[in-house]
Amino acid sequence: MKGYRYLSGVTTLALRQEVCVGCGRCLEVCPHRVFALDGTEARIIDRDACMECGACARNCPAAAITVDSGVGCASGLINEWLQERKLRRVGSGCCS
Repeated sequence: MKGYRYLSGVTTLALRQEVCVGCGRCLEVCPHRVFALDGTEARIIDRDACMECGACARNCPAAAITVDSGVGCASGLINEWLQERKLRRVGSGCCS
């Protein structure tokens, strides 16, 4: 999903830099490159690219990241994808 964008300024993503240990896990797990390391701390560089999947928060050993996963675009995209697959299966004449 290169170039992904959601609504500007609505993500629930928050980073408490004073708690960050600079491990870089958020950079490793974020599918949209929302984070960067600035010396020994992570920082958010593209908040509006966040799809609120929650991978960063679940993998942060210092609990410096919070996000209400499933409330934003990730949930919408997943539901839309599942609905499309369901419709294809029903209309395809294939086994159910």
